Parts: sequence; C-alpha cells; structure tokens
Amino acid sequence: TVDLCEHAARQALERAGLEPRDLDLIVVATDTPEYLTPATAAVLQYRLSAGHAGTFDLNAACAGFVMGIDVGVKYIRTDPRYTHVLVVGAYAMSKYLNKEDKKTVTLFADGAGAILLSASEEEDRGFMDSELITLGQYYDGMGIYGGGTRRPITEEMVHNKGHLFRINYRFPPELNQQMWTRIARDLFARNEIEPLDVDHYFLTQININSIRKTLDNLKVPQERAHTAMQYYAYTGSACIPITLNKAFEAGVLQPGQILIMIGSGSGLTFGSTLFRW
Repeated sequence: TVDLCEHAARQALERAGLEPRDLDLIVVATDTPEYLTPATAAVLQYRLSAGHAGTFDLNAACAGFVMGIDVGVKYIRTDPRYTHVLVVGAYAMSKYLNKEDKKTVTLFADGAGAILLSASEEEDRGFMDSELITLGQYYDGMGIYGGGTRRPITEEMVHNKGHLFRINYRFPPELNQQMWTRIARDLFARNEIEPLDVDHYFLTQININSIRKTLDNLKVPQERAHTAMQYYAYTGSACIPITLNKAFEAGVLQPGQILIMIGSGSGLTFGSTLFRW
C-alpha cells in the first residue's frame, strides 16, 4: 500500500511545487493498510522525508478519501499551524481477494491518488461544504472480517479463507443512487445552488448504472460525470482521486467551476464534499 501512496504523493508534491518538508499533516485513507499498526501514514512520512508532518490513517472504507479531505480542510481552517495537508486514498485489495471467488476477484484493482490542500486567502475558491452519513445496519454486508479483535487470525481461519474479503449479502441495488442523490440535494440546498450549477461529478466507481441513475435523478447531463472504472476497475478509496486526476490531466477542470465528490463504502459509509476549483 505504501508504495502506491508514495508514488501518488510525490506526483502531487511535484505538481504543487512543494517539498516534503513543507507538509504539516499527512492523512492516508485506506482499508488495506501496510500494517494493522503502525499507521501507513507514518511509513509514508518516513519514505518522503517529511519529518515536519504529523500523520494518521483514516479507515472509512471506500469513502475514506472524501472524508480525509473533510478532515484536512478542517485542520487548516481551525488551526493556523496547518498550511499544507496531504490526503492520500490508497487501495491494495488484491492482497485480500479469494482468487476462487468469482463474485469478487474480477471487480477490484490496486491504486492510489493524492491531493494537496493548502491554506488560501481566496474566498471564491476551494472547499464549500461536506456531508458524512453512515448506515451502520449494513456493517456486516461486506468487508474483511478476520484479523481484528473480534476474529483474530487462526490456522483454521486461514484454511477457510476467513481472513479475506467477502460479500455476505447483496445490498439493495438502488441504495447507492438513492443516497448519492439525497446527499447531493442536501449539499446543493444548503449552498443555494442547483444541480446544473455543478460542472463535474465524481462518484464512487463501483457501478456505472448507479452513476447514470444519480445524474438522471438530478436531471444533469451524463457527460458531467467522470469515470475511470473502464480503465482501472474498482480501486476503492483511490477511485475518486484517480478519476479526478484524469480530469485534471485532460484539462477539463477550469478555475471557478464547482465539483462534487461522493464516496461510499462498506459500513455503509458515505462521504461527500463540494469544491470550487
């Protein structure tokens, strides 16, 4: 995991014209950490030689990257000691796949994406709002249930592949688009904007039909939704920054445009943030 984090972090630093020593905080959002403990962010800090930066990991499954942005922004806004915060979404689910389970083994890929958040005096750019929601009744639907304190690793567990990712039951197929639509409408209403005022939509890259139906619900043209799943498969907490990076490299993100990111993952957890580029 940390190899992927390091590559993404160095690319982000280079593009921002910053050095590792400029970082005040490193947040790694992942549910496939390098170790159970210590935090992957601590290893990344050492790899980068970013000795000034505080570090911690954030596990909100595939919603983690968006929640990491929310946390990073609030550090900057509430504490003047934090000027530059690096947020990395990383995913190495290949290490936890049961290669004999055809339901899961074809879905996932490994990846990482990073974003640098910096303090600014420009009030017409940057973070606008966020929303975090959890439907905890679905906690047992899918995940990695072996290796924690509830079910420590045993020889029998490994033999039965209980330490690997598993889907215990299917969620209602309409759940993501319903929640994404609700979250988007709540954010738009609070900020007195309409769905068509948002130029770019970045949604969790697990199901193209869920993305399309969400935009249909909002009456927004499909071309405003960005996708990368067709190139990289599903990369969990890395999928939104990877998709954001593709849009950035394509030159389609223009200053002043509004974008929304909505991530969702097992838990079930949902994180969203509204930004002005």
